[in-house]
Amino acid sequence: MIPRRSIVTVEREPKAGFALWLTGLPASGKSAITAALVEELTRHGVRATILESDVLRKAFASQSHYDEQEREYFYRSLAFIGQVLTEHGLNVIFDATANRRSYRDRARQQIPQFFEIHVDTPLNVCIDRDPKGIYRQGKAGLSKNVPGLQVEYEPPLHPDLVVHGDREVPRQAAERIIQLLEAQGLLRSTRR
Repeated sequence: MIPRRSIVTVEREPKAGFALWLTGLPASGKSAITAALVEELTRHGVRATILESDVLRKAFASQSHYDEQEREYFYRSLAFIGQVLTEHGLNVIFDATANRRSYRDRARQQIPQFFEIHVDTPLNVCIDRDPKGIYRQGKAGLSKNVPGLQVEYEPPLHPDLVVHGDREVPRQAAERIIQLLEAQGLLRSTRR
């Protein structure tokens, strides 16, 4: 009889990823900045998973009502997904309004390398942009839960970085976020 051999493998704990939460009013420029940020990270040889609320909301609910109970459930789930991904070494970008500070604070408590980026854009600029018609629907009474119109948007009290969606082009904002990550030792600087 041939003795059976045991193969023991020891897996190293993956290095935890970082998480960036880009928050701001609808149409503040979060998605455009996220796209530019992904390009900049790629130039640095870093990959990131985007957790975009508009996309993920469709997976959680076929018909969203955006009421407080649904938002609480959605953002708690979103923070948990981000936590799991970062624990497995993936970098995460949250592209989500998250109108309540408590939603973002929960993610900060769960994810060690968490950075909150406030995309500060005046409401009138966001209303003028309105690419998805969110504000038009709110003003017409077709939606009752638009942050900045019918429900309050609570800006971060102590964001890790503030970028201005009305005064900076997305690439400039993305470069400033890259500088934040470099200053935290999470990226090597490519500047000389």
